[in-house]
Amino acid sequence: MKLGMFTSGYQRNPLEHCFIDAKRFGYDYIELWGGRPHAFAPDLAAGDINEVKRLIDKYGMPVRGYTPEHNAYPYNFMIGSEAQREDAVKYLKLCLDMAKEMGADYMLVSPANAGYLATYKEIWDRMVRTLRELTEHAEKVGIKLVVETLTQYETNAFKSANDLIELFQRIDSPFIMGMCDIVPPFVQHESIMAYIEKLGSKMYHMHIIDGEQGTDSHIMPGEGSIPMPELFCELKDAGYEGTATIELVLGYINEPRMYARRAVNNVRAMMAQAGY
Repeated sequence: MKLGMFTSGYQRNPLEHCFIDAKRFGYDYIELWGGRPHAFAPDLAAGDINEVKRLIDKYGMPVRGYTPEHNAYPYNFMIGSEAQREDAVKYLKLCLDMAKEMGADYMLVSPANAGYLATYKEIWDRMVRTLRELTEHAEKVGIKLVVETLTQYETNAFKSANDLIELFQRIDSPFIMGMCDIVPPFVQHESIMAYIEKLGSKMYHMHIIDGEQGTDSHIMPGEGSIPMPELFCELKDAGYEGTATIELVLGYINEPRMYARRAVNNVRAMMAQAGY
């Protein structure tokens, strides 16, 4: 199983720190957060993509995934007027173009909150229409579109393995795939391992991080309540050999370099114990 560094927690540091640390701490790849100041897609298209390519080449550290900022301000394709949805789609198509140019394998999206007045029909109609447009663009550029479920604290639209199954029944394409951030199923009392069994070949990626009941906080692996050593044993027994990004986010923004080191060391130790 390949381990990735998520760069959101480094947003107060130079982007180069991410590449330096991913290499010296033993990460296999970077999942690049697409927000300012580092990798906002319009900035990349205006020339900043050359800096990302330079860092990839300098440190021999691939950007396997690109995760644009799109769950709140100013982009959330699940809420607002049709013009706002179309603007979000235009932005995310540009993100797919930039993912392709930096040599990424996938781009990650997650349907956020659709607003308190949206009905299930309105939610699903809007979500499927949007993701179909993005999938068609992903097919053109040759990048996988990986769709992530979120917690009930983040979304009223897309929260479970069953939601992913429903989505794949409505959009049939090898370029749209699913993943599991292990916090959403844990805090919603859903089985983490059920994602692997239910999604089968559509299970493409994971976010590995610890959690606590009653919050969507992403906690240092091994320091929360998820039985992570046992989880890695189950993943090994299930034959999961895909990618897994260690998703430290803003809770560790004061010292991302120290915590990124601890996180990968903790995870590597648990993987070794599980036989990876």
